[in-house]
Amino acid sequence: MSPVRPAAVVVLAAGEGTRMKSATTPKVLHTLAGRSLVGHVVEAARRLDPEQLVVVVGHAREQVAAHLAEVDAEARTVVQEQQNGTGHAVRVALDALAAENREPSGTVVVVCGDTPLLTTETLALLIDTHQAEGNAVTVLSAHVPDPTGYGRIVREGEDVVAGIVEHKDASEAQRAIAEINSGVYAFDGKLLRAALSGLTTDNSQGEEYLTDTLTVLRGGGHRVGAVAAADHREILGINDRVQLAEARRLFNQRVLEGWMRAGVTVMDPASTWIDVDVVLEADALILPNTQLYGRTRIASGAEVGPNCTMRDTEVHEGAQVSNATTDGAVVGPEATVGPYTYLRPGTVLAAKAKAGGFVEMKNAQVGEGSKVPHLSYVGDATIGEGANIGAATIFVNYDGVAKHHTVVGDHVRVGSDSMLVAPVTIGDGAYTAAGSTITEDVPPGAMAVARGRQRNVEGWVARRRAGSPAAEAAEAALAARAGTAQQDAAGGVQETAGPTAGQVEASNKETDQ
Repeated sequence: MSPVRPAAVVVLAAGEGTRMKSATTPKVLHTLAGRSLVGHVVEAARRLDPEQLVVVVGHAREQVAAHLAEVDAEARTVVQEQQNGTGHAVRVALDALAAENREPSGTVVVVCGDTPLLTTETLALLIDTHQAEGNAVTVLSAHVPDPTGYGRIVREGEDVVAGIVEHKDASEAQRAIAEINSGVYAFDGKLLRAALSGLTTDNSQGEEYLTDTLTVLRGGGHRVGAVAAADHREILGINDRVQLAEARRLFNQRVLEGWMRAGVTVMDPASTWIDVDVVLEADALILPNTQLYGRTRIASGAEVGPNCTMRDTEVHEGAQVSNATTDGAVVGPEATVGPYTYLRPGTVLAAKAKAGGFVEMKNAQVGEGSKVPHLSYVGDATIGEGANIGAATIFVNYDGVAKHHTVVGDHVRVGSDSMLVAPVTIGDGAYTAAGSTITEDVPPGAMAVARGRQRNVEGWVARRRAGSPAAEAAEAALAARAGTAQQDAAGGVQETAGPTAGQVEASNKETDQ
């Protein structure tokens, strides 16, 4: 970090970004690793602890300003009514501060709102170099593999910058220079103000270029310097979706490397994506094809993946989550989730609880050691400790107008294929019979049976589906049973076989009518 706070950081975020080809989203609000492009820049700037942080907005100003109010409420937004160039944008920002008697007199840093890979450490290096060398302006530069299209830094000796020459205006010798301008600067505040007043629009774009201040300052006898970023990729600006995808990859690689060096195992970095606000503890294990978004937290000893998508989810020590989608959920210590499980907001699994295969939960609290192993929906429910919810159980929480709550007590056994129609309470230690539809409270220790009595109408297939494969199979089975019965009778064994097909048909004529 810089030993001296900058007087101000000015973030340029007024452009439309037409090459993004978006009808709804301004360029600087496109996202990367869970944060907008301008959000990344503002975060890096805020960590410098500037006296003032100003963001210049223009295109979609209401949308951008509203977003900035969410991500950094202390950031000051200034409107550039007409996008007349970078120099004009900085002048608009300083004019707004001057109108409030807040015009900066120390170091002023200017950054672009579309450079999400720029780090606080690099900005601090820029400020330190600027102050140590006593420059009027210091340019952040970078040495790139291919400088085509970029403005070249032309130096006079090792430390002094003679100027910035645009690619189209550069000589063959200058085009061979690999050091380029990043568009990020540190200025002496008072000198910057004077230099901006000397800018003109006498150029092909008819705009006030901030780069022209270097010529103005150097012409006034002031020193112009440059410092190169350690990693040239930090200065990459985003102008289209191809560049956005590349920046996402680079930023994700940076995030993953940071966590791996902190003791997290990422089995396959190429298929793992982690947002910038995710927190991982040492000895967490992240398996392939996993995406961790928002403010997800994975504790030490937890195993997540493969094939997990998690947002704003807490996974505690020793828990295992496999092939699952979670959003706003809490997975307790040593709990297990998956495979093919969906945990929606408000779901909390206590220690050693289980949400098994093809289970969906929403606003559900599952007690310690309780299990929902298979093919079930649990919505708006509280389940006590040590309970078991049988396969294909549905917590019927919605009556078409309102949601209702179900309470399942401790050590309850809910039979498979049960419907628990909320609001309903199943007392501690109670059971429900498989296939029951529970609409009334079940007392503790009771067995609830809510299903019709089974009745077998024999011979129905022979009568109603004659000639079908089912009828042929039934006839063969009945004939086999009759033959077995005759053999048993001949051997002195009491006949226990069922009736023959003919007997069935005769005995059921009344039923068929």
